[in-house]
Amino acid sequence: MAEALTEVEAANRLMRLAKEIARHDKLYHDRDAPEISDAEYDALVRENRELEAQFPQLVRADSPSKRLGAAPTTALAKVAHARPMLSLDNAFSGDEVTEFVARVKRFLALPPDASVAFTAEPKIDGLSCSVRYERGQLVLGATRGDGTTGEDVTANVRTIADIPQRIEAAPDILEVRGEVYMSKADFEALNERQEASGGKIFANPRNAAAGSLRQKDPGITAARPLRFLAHGWGEMSEPLADTQYEAMKRIEGFGIPVTDLLVRCDRIEEMLAHYRAIEKARADLPFDIDGVVYKVDRLDLQERLGFVARAPRWGLAHKFPAEKAETTLKAIDIQVGRTGKLTPVGRLTPVGVGGVIVANVTLHNRDEIERLGLRIGDRVRIQRAGDVIPQVVENLTRDEPRLPYVFPDHCPECGSEAVAEEGEVDVRCTGGLICPAQRFERLRHFVSRGALDIEGLGEKSIAEFIELGWLNSPADIFRLHQHRGELLGREGWKEKSADNLFAAIEAKRQPDGPRFLFGLGIRHVGIVTAKDLFKCFGTIEELRRVALSEGGEAELSSVQGVGTVVAEALHGFFHEKHNREVLDDLLYEVSPQPFVSDAKQTKWSGKTIVFTGSLETMSRDEAKAQAERLGARAAGSVSPKTDLVVAGAGAGSKLKKAEELGIRVINEAEWAKIVAEA
Repeated sequence: MAEALTEVEAANRLMRLAKEIARHDKLYHDRDAPEISDAEYDALVRENRELEAQFPQLVRADSPSKRLGAAPTTALAKVAHARPMLSLDNAFSGDEVTEFVARVKRFLALPPDASVAFTAEPKIDGLSCSVRYERGQLVLGATRGDGTTGEDVTANVRTIADIPQRIEAAPDILEVRGEVYMSKADFEALNERQEASGGKIFANPRNAAAGSLRQKDPGITAARPLRFLAHGWGEMSEPLADTQYEAMKRIEGFGIPVTDLLVRCDRIEEMLAHYRAIEKARADLPFDIDGVVYKVDRLDLQERLGFVARAPRWGLAHKFPAEKAETTLKAIDIQVGRTGKLTPVGRLTPVGVGGVIVANVTLHNRDEIERLGLRIGDRVRIQRAGDVIPQVVENLTRDEPRLPYVFPDHCPECGSEAVAEEGEVDVRCTGGLICPAQRFERLRHFVSRGALDIEGLGEKSIAEFIELGWLNSPADIFRLHQHRGELLGREGWKEKSADNLFAAIEAKRQPDGPRFLFGLGIRHVGIVTAKDLFKCFGTIEELRRVALSEGGEAELSSVQGVGTVVAEALHGFFHEKHNREVLDDLLYEVSPQPFVSDAKQTKWSGKTIVFTGSLETMSRDEAKAQAERLGARAAGSVSPKTDLVVAGAGAGSKLKKAEELGIRVINEAEWAKIVAEA
């Protein structure tokens, strides 16, 4: 499907995928209540990855490839991870595994025929958890959460027999990471007991394990048959070994379980053979798995490879094929989002797929309905790929005579005309803020956890204040205190709850700059892109000045991680008079904080560096990562604002332009010296 999309269509599809995957991440990681299977989720993530590979200039700031999990919101105490607990990128074919190995070699500047060893082991479908030992004593257990902050489940992990309370001959600090899971047999026995006692019936072992570990009462956890298998580590006071395989064997020596299906492979053929062997044995394994994990064996190479936004470059999860099922399309409902997009959602005759009952399916847009020839009453084949809304992969009755589905040309919420702009696939309501769906969604987005994160201003309150006429734009949020007297007379509002809300609003009058920009809801600008923009321009005022300036789009598109589509969206946003008026009104109420870099402070902090030509001792990605660690910005093109050009062999037009502009040019060896001395 990616091959047939235009750039604009791809940008729209990536926007939909980001929102859809984020919702299901929250359902899976935070609420342990997935609506779709792992296979469905993986299909969405894979589609997102393929589109980003085909259109790298469209990668969004809120891209699922740059995000991990969901921030914890339960009553359990939060705990920050000493080192981020990252997820892994996924592969679904042998060719993708081959490309992963080739990518590793390219990053390390190794020849294609160089030998790089990998470990391979089953990927258990459980709840990620870390257990921390200090001087051999178990002191902390934590869930993954959003990768940066998890939940403190120390008291609960102490009840798991597989996790020793004390270990011998270990480093003073050792954080072991693995999966808390429930065996298939134990899961079935638990559900039998739950049914007999009138308790909750769990959908699958993963949900049962997650729900059991995240109990506020450790006594409940202790009564559940939880297990643990280690697959890695976090913070350590000293290395365990020189390789992944040897380090895992040492962890096993501490009395912490490690899978006996962990092997070391010297060739791709061995990796794929182990994958096929595990897939064949999958049904007979005592626990659920959804793939095989590969990791570069040498730890010094892992260190060099480092990480991208949400995953290590040295690891990959090779997932098993998605599961499919057949059912009937009973209805098509239209939902209106905060950008006015009309999204069709298919209502299905409920069907079980991979242990989960599926009743809804995303139909994406008008063109997707036409492509599949969908009509109410059609028999369809659906696919689940993870824990997100599944997708229709085939219409099984498209040749049967049936009335065609007519996509609406007016908004179902406000009655305004709904149109698709030239070159766009999405149909959007033209009502803007007069459309209740858009106004509500835009305000909800502005106060959401990823944006300003205003505690207490939830969906119910936003809807209430809109209905009362108190909320029409984001700036009105900071004027809600003017309605305090009226609010206290309403059901459910007391002095304490009202004052708590107003205090939470007041606390956000100096919001984080990138969060503020993300909260404006500019198309294609997610939180990661917002951070990239603030890193470059510092303030919202400077960003607006550049966007409105002559040649501003070109300057914006040269920012690392932005690209032409985002630049056009920013240009379009700031050139709209009503957007500038809304922003000016908002800036009268709040003062977004300028960007403050947390990178290493060096004489290169804030400088712009361009790498050109062929580098011999490292890949271009590794060089850019080095620049960013020095606090510099690695740009893709030379301009008068460039401070340094590192030229490798065969440098061409960029080198010539740097010389014309009088910019300092150095070679690769000189750059290596700068990195070593910083």
